[in-house]
Parts: sequence; structure tokens; C-alpha cells
Amino acid sequence: MKAAPTPLRPPPARDRLKPTKLILHTTLFFVTFFTLTVAGVQWLNRDPFNLANFSLGIPYSVSVLFILGCHEFGHYFAARHHGVDATLPYFIPFPNLQSVVNFGTLGAVIRTKSPIPSRKVMFDIGAAGPIAGFVASMIVLVYGFSTLPGKEFILSIHPDYFSQPHPPTGIDLAFGNSILYEAFSALLTNPANQFVPPMTEVYHYPFLCAGWFGLFVTAMNMIPIGQLDGGHIAYTMFGSRHRIISRASFVTLLLIGALGLLPLLNIHVEAGWLGWLLWGGILFFIVKLDHPPVLDESPLDDTRRSLGWVTFAILALSFIPTPFTVTI
Repeated sequence: MKAAPTPLRPPPARDRLKPTKLILHTTLFFVTFFTLTVAGVQWLNRDPFNLANFSLGIPYSVSVLFILGCHEFGHYFAARHHGVDATLPYFIPFPNLQSVVNFGTLGAVIRTKSPIPSRKVMFDIGAAGPIAGFVASMIVLVYGFSTLPGKEFILSIHPDYFSQPHPPTGIDLAFGNSILYEAFSALLTNPANQFVPPMTEVYHYPFLCAGWFGLFVTAMNMIPIGQLDGGHIAYTMFGSRHRIISRASFVTLLLIGALGLLPLLNIHVEAGWLGWLLWGGILFFIVKLDHPPVLDESPLDDTRRSLGWVTFAILALSFIPTPFTVTI
């Protein structure tokens, strides 16, 4: 009978808290806070290079950092709980680029630096992040919908919003809708007596924009491919069958991405986004489609399997086939 692997012990504190590493994590955090705040100012159609506007972007930047932090520290604390050595989160800033949809960050990651001993531990680490990030996104969305400002807010951004045909002429950006976002909007707002921003204006509302972004990032990570969070969960739940699930998900992603090519041929479709082709390329060449094995292949218990199905429900509720639509 094969002996169970010896549990891994947490490394000494000095290995996890080296001053140079802390400086790197802290620097990335504050640079990301800056780029997020600049993006928040830009979403309000204000000049990000005017320091007087800087504070206007803080509600957005703090909300996004809260969501990303919950996600990555979910992974981190699950890893530490099981004695797996893991780094603190690396927050990834994204600079201001003209004519680019700019959220101010490319997300955040942690790295595990010791082997993950079993499917159960892999599941706990993989599921903790998206569940924590999903809950944080819901908190931000509930707060955003519950504290919607009046019409004067949109008029401060578009003074002629109600006096001209809408959408206005020119380039118009619209966020895509997910099942969950639509449900929160329907349950927490009353269009009869308050202005509920359409998806062409939602990015001007810091908490709604941050909550939408949190759901979008959660869904991207929950796609059951390779070493994405969803890939970890699919591997631990289905074993070798994860390869079939991974390839089916990859082909589906490419098909949705290919639909984004049709408008270039003057064929209008309601679904599709070219960005999914880029994401598919990253998954194929960098993340890889298959999940590497772990030492202990013992199957998950019923509680973890049930929680796994909950995480895939999160994917279904949060996924947006067409995250962005640009109308000219």
C-alpha cells in the first residue's frame, strides 16, 4: 500500500519576509494603486494629469484593489493553511495608453514555491481565490447599485446627455452584461424613480465599473483550462477527464472569439469578442491546456465536489461573451 505523502511544513518566516521581496510587493502595490487611480479619473472623463482630479479616481482604485486582494489572498491563505509555500500577491500595473480600454491593472498573481501534495489541497487553493474575489465583487456591486447618484452625476460628465439623441455620434463604448450584473441591476434599482446607467455609461460609475471588472476577471480565471483557477478545479474534480473539458473549453473560446471577426465583414452578431482569441493564444502557448499531476491523486470528498459545482456556477453567472462593444 502506497504511503500518504508527508505534509509539507510552512517555511521559516525569514524565507517569506525577505526585505527585498517586501519592497517589490509593496512597490507593485502602490504603482498599481497609482495606475488604477489614473484610470478611475479617465473613466470620469477628467484630465488624469491634473493633480486636483487625482482623488476622484480613488473610489475606483480602492474597489479594484479590494477585489483583487481578496482573490489573491484567498489563494495565499489557503496555501499557507496547507503548508504550501506561496508568495504574497504581485499586483500588476497597467499604464495609461491612449485609445486603449484601460482598467489600470492587468490583475494580480501569487506563486507557489513548493509542491502541492494532493488534489484536495490543489482544489482548496484553486477555489479559494475566485470564491473570495466573487464575494468581494458582489459586495462592491451591491454598494454601487445601492448608492447610485442622481441624474446630476451623469450630467457632470455629459452635460447634454438628456438633450441629444443617445448614444451620441462618434465612438461609443459599451460594456457587456452578465447574468449576475443584470440580476443585481434589476433587484437593487428602480428605473421609475432613479437614473440607472446603461452599459454605455456604467464605466463612469466607480463602484459599478470595479464590480463589473471583478466579475469579468473572475470569469476569465474560472475557464476550466490548464492552470487557470478553473483548470485547477476541473483537474481535481474530474482527474484525467479534465483534458477533454479543457479542449472543449478552448475550442468554445476560439469560436466566440471568431465571432468577433464577423463585424469586420459587415456581419452583425450579438456575441463574440476578438479579445478571446488573444486570451486563447495566451492559454495555449503560455498557460498550456493540460494540468500537471500532483503526488496524491485521491478523489475529492463530497463537500469539495459540491463546492466545485458552485464555482462553475460562478463562471456561468459572470461570463460575458462580448465584454466590450465599440460603435462608430
